[in-house]
Amino acid sequence: MIGFLRGKLVHKAPPFLVLDVNGVGYEIEAPMTTFYDLPVLNEEIKLHTHLVVREDAHILFGFSAEAERSLFRTLIRVNGVGPKLALTILSGQSAEEFHRCIHDNDTQTLVRLPGVGKKTAERLVIEMRDRLPELSESTSESFNAQSGDGLINLVNPKQEAISALCALGYKPLDASKMVQNISAEGKTCEDIIRSALQGAVR
Repeated sequence: MIGFLRGKLVHKAPPFLVLDVNGVGYEIEAPMTTFYDLPVLNEEIKLHTHLVVREDAHILFGFSAEAERSLFRTLIRVNGVGPKLALTILSGQSAEEFHRCIHDNDTQTLVRLPGVGKKTAERLVIEMRDRLPELSESTSESFNAQSGDGLINLVNPKQEAISALCALGYKPLDASKMVQNISAEGKTCEDIIRSALQGAVR
C-alpha cells in the first residue's frame, strides 16, 4: 500500500492531478477539498494516498489531510458506496456539513449530491452514525485548510469547471446550470467549482 507521496505538482485538472516523484509521474484523483489547498504548479506537496486495485486498473486517490483520507476510507466501507461516489461526497460537502447530515439524519441534503439516492442516503446515515467520531477542532481545521495560493489561471475557467463537475458525477446539463449564473471574472476553475457545489447542496 502506498501511504503517501511527496513530489512536485506538475499538472492539475479537477479531479485529476499529476505528481512527479523522482521522475515518475503519478496520476492521482482527489476531491475538490484537496484541490482548494494545492500550491502553484512545480511546487512540492505531500498527499496522503489510498490505492484501489481492480482487475482493469490501479487507481490512486490523494488527500491533503489524513482526516480526509480517513473519512474516505470510512465511506467506502458503506454498502453501495464506491471510491468514485466517496470522492463526490467529499467534494460536495465539507466535513462539518457531512457530519451534521449524519448526526441530524438529514437525508434530504445528502440526496442532492450526484449518485446519492434516497436509499443510499439512508444507508449512509445508518451505517456511518457510529463510525464517525466527533469532529474535533483540529480535524475541522485540517479539512478547512484552503489557502488558495495554488489556484491556477485557466483560459476558460467555466468550461473547465463544467468538465470537472461532470467528472465528479454531475450530468453535463446540470453542471452547466450550476455554473451559468456564477461570474467568472477574476475567478479560477476551483473558485467556480466551490461556488457551484455550495449552491448545489443548499
